[in-house]
Amino acid sequence: MSLEMYKRIADFGKKLSLLDHIESALPTIAEEAKAIVNAERCSIFMVDQPNGILWTKLSDGIGRIAIGIDAGIVGDTARSKTAQRVNNPYEDTRFLVKIDEKSGFVTRNILAVPIFNSLQETIGVIQLLNKYNGDFTEADEGIMNFFSNYVSGTLELALLMEQGKKS
Repeated sequence: MSLEMYKRIADFGKKLSLLDHIESALPTIAEEAKAIVNAERCSIFMVDQPNGILWTKLSDGIGRIAIGIDAGIVGDTARSKTAQRVNNPYEDTRFLVKIDEKSGFVTRNILAVPIFNSLQETIGVIQLLNKYNGDFTEADEGIMNFFSNYVSGTLELALLMEQGKKS
C-alpha cells in the first residue's frame, strides 16, 4: 500500500471524527471505500446478532437490504471474520443471485471485509461491487482490511450512541 493511500485514509479520519450517528457515518464510509478501490458500489451491512440478520440502512442503488447472517458471501464474511474476494460471483454457490435479479444490477466481482468492534466481534461488513478496472486484488483486500479497522471505532461508537437513545 502506498504512502499516499495511508495519507488519504488519515485525512478521511478527520472527516469521520465529526460524525456521531450511523445515518451520516455509513454513506460517508461507503463513498470513501468506493473511491479507495475504484468500485462501482458499496454497501455496509451491520450485524444484528440477537435477530440473526445483517442489514443495511443504505445500499447503493437498491435501498435497504436485510439477509440472514448465514446467507451469502456477506454472511460468510461476518461468520468467518475473514475477507472474501470473489471475482466470479455467479459461479459461487454463496452468491445471492436474487438480489441482482430484483435490482437489475449485474455483479461482476465482490470484495467483502469484516468490521470488528473493540472486543474483536464482527459488527459489520463492507461489501464492494464491480471494480472498474478488472478484478479485486490481494492489494485491494489489504487496503480495505486496513480501512475497515480504521473506521471500526466510529461505527462502534455510533451504534452505542444509537442504542443509548433507545434505552
